[in-house]
Amino acid sequence: MTKKALICGISGQDGAYLAQLLLAKGYEVAGTSRDAQMSSFKNLELLGIKDQIQLESMALNDFRSVLQILMKTEPDEVYNLAGQSSVGLSFELPVETLESIATGTLNLLEAIRFTHRPIKFYNAGSSECFGDIGVKAADENTPFRPRSPYGVAKSTAFWQVANYREAYDIFACTGILFNHESSLRPRRFVTQKIIDRVIDIVEGREQVLSLGNINISRDWGWAPEYVEAMYLMLQDDSPEDFVIATGVSYKLEDFVACAFAYFDLDWQKYVECDRTLLRPTDLAFSQGNPQKAKQILGWEAQYKMPDVVKGMIEAKINK
Repeated sequence: MTKKALICGISGQDGAYLAQLLLAKGYEVAGTSRDAQMSSFKNLELLGIKDQIQLESMALNDFRSVLQILMKTEPDEVYNLAGQSSVGLSFELPVETLESIATGTLNLLEAIRFTHRPIKFYNAGSSECFGDIGVKAADENTPFRPRSPYGVAKSTAFWQVANYREAYDIFACTGILFNHESSLRPRRFVTQKIIDRVIDIVEGREQVLSLGNINISRDWGWAPEYVEAMYLMLQDDSPEDFVIATGVSYKLEDFVACAFAYFDLDWQKYVECDRTLLRPTDLAFSQGNPQKAKQILGWEAQYKMPDVVKGMIEAKINK
């Protein structure tokens, strides 16, 4: 029988790539946004798959709305990729961030429990849960010490998932994803800002790239690969949580240098520090240990940061 998946937050980067993957695997796919009639679903259109998806309106912070959509779509698998997705913005919108992520996840779990159907549930976790880890790579046993409202919200959702898995025997798991990028990222993410501004400089529209702290280190992967890990987690025999990462960390300065080097430019001639872009707290170093995913799921990242930069640039200039 054909499987059906419900993707909450289908309009975002991960939702669009996941929908593409599941359609290719023969799934029926339904997706939600707060207002499906008004949303543009630009990413689904860019991938050429919008017409193949059942689009529904759902408010994650409204339990009745969540339950109605679950009953209407009758999914075998639910992927929760919704909620406020910007770490920087979470400092300005802490209440909305907590409600959209933590309350939204709780409503989905409770609605699944109410249906009494064997629905498998994937929750999008985040490396931001770990906070400062020194210079060691984080794995599934690394304690959470979140340092942003976003990280706090994602940590809350993680433990909600663990609780429902243990208390109600629901197939529910969290993918603790480290940074993963693509050309579908909105410009509020620093990686997309860098790519767009470098291209603007090359084409003569801009002269300077303003950034905050470029000494932070991150583990950057390629988003289309990471959604495959989400899918694999729900195909496993038992629900477990997994760190999804490349296992390699680079400084933001390296990301910038790589982007300018694609066009044979010296980044130091174009980059300036803007102190207004610094966050109240930020993580100096972030790196994941994806060994468990490799051993159990057979998943391993093929693209590292230089490949990600190249892919993002070429997607932009080849439009």
